[in-house]
Amino acid sequence: MRIAVATLVAVSIAAAAPPDMPRFRWENFTTANSPLPNDHIFNVCVDGSRVWAGTEGGLALYEDGKWKVYQPADGLAHRAVLNVAVDKRTGDVWAATMAGLSRFSAGRFDNFTQLNSGLPNDVVYGVTVQGDWLWVATAAGGARFNTKTNVWEHFNERNTPMYEIWTYAVSAAEDKVYYAVWGGGVLEYDVKTAHWKDYNDPDGETEMVVLKDQGLIHEITTSVSYPGKGVFWAATYFGASRYDGRHWKGFLDKDSGLPSNFLNQVKAVDNDRAWFSTDKGLAYYDGVNWAVYRPALDTHKPEMLVRDAAGTVTKVAVDSAPSHNYILGVDFQGDDVWVATAHGLSHGIRVKTAQERLAAERH
Repeated sequence: MRIAVATLVAVSIAAAAPPDMPRFRWENFTTANSPLPNDHIFNVCVDGSRVWAGTEGGLALYEDGKWKVYQPADGLAHRAVLNVAVDKRTGDVWAATMAGLSRFSAGRFDNFTQLNSGLPNDVVYGVTVQGDWLWVATAAGGARFNTKTNVWEHFNERNTPMYEIWTYAVSAAEDKVYYAVWGGGVLEYDVKTAHWKDYNDPDGETEMVVLKDQGLIHEITTSVSYPGKGVFWAATYFGASRYDGRHWKGFLDKDSGLPSNFLNQVKAVDNDRAWFSTDKGLAYYDGVNWAVYRPALDTHKPEMLVRDAAGTVTKVAVDSAPSHNYILGVDFQGDDVWVATAHGLSHGIRVKTAQERLAAERH
C-alpha cells in the first residue's frame, strides 16, 4: 500500500501542469520582408503606437503598419544606432550612435558631438530621459545634458567612484540614476543628495562567479534597469543580479531559468519581474517561475520552455518564436513585447489565456 501511494504521488507530481506563463504569437521583421535597413537590431524603444528600432543601418520607425527609415543622408549622426530614448513630454527622439548623439525633433535632426557640444565622447552606447535632463553613457564616461539650459555635466573617474570610464548603459528614474560600467560594476547617483555610489563584484574574480548572493555578480555589466521602486537589476556577461537596497540575488543558468549567463540587457517590469536578453534566447522571470522564448538551439524550430520554482523544465508547444536566439534588447507595448535580435526585429503579440479572456468578457 505504501508503494502504491508513493507511486500515485510521483505520478501526480509528474503530471502537474507547468506554471501559466505569458504566451505570444510572434511576427518577425527582417530585410527580406520589410524596409528595415539592416537585420542587426541593437535596440528597440516603444513610444505608444510608434516603435523605434536602432539598427546597424539606421534608425527605423514602425507606425500604423508602415515603416520609415532615417539614415545619415537624412541627417542622422551615424548609421549604427546603439540606443534610442523618447522624451514623452516633447516627443523628441534621441538616438545614441557610433559617431555622436542625434535628436530628432519637428522632422529634423540635430547632432551633438565632441566638437560642437559637451558630449564626452562620440561613441554613445546609452541614452535616457529624466525630466529636463538627458543622460548618456559613452566610451569616455557618463554625462547629462539640461535640455532647457543646454548645459552639459561630465561624470568620470575624477568626480565619481568610477575607475573604468567605459559606460555601457544608463537607467534613470525620478530619484536615482544607474550606470552599467564595463569592467567597473554599477554606479548609482542619488538625485536628492547628488551623491555617487559604486557596486562591485565582491570576489574580484573576472573569470567566474565565486560569491553569488554577496554582491554584484560580475564587474562586466552590460545593462542596468531601475523601475523606480528601490530595486535595480543588472545584466552582465556572467549572469544577472537584483538588489533591493539590503539583499542581493544572483541568477545563473545553472540554478535559474536563464538560458545563458551571457546577457546583453535586462528590462524590469517592476521590482519582481524582469526580461533578460541573452545570446541563447529571451527569458522572462515573474519572481518565481521562468519562461524562455527562442528558435530551438538544435532544430531552430519555435520553442518555449517553462521552469517552475522546483526547477522542473517543461517544453510548451508553440508555433512561432523570435527571429533569432541572439537577443539584444526588449521593450513593452501594453501586453505585447518588441524584441531586438541579431537577425531582425520581433513583435510578440500576447495570446490571452482562457481565464484572461473570460475575465475580459465579464468586464
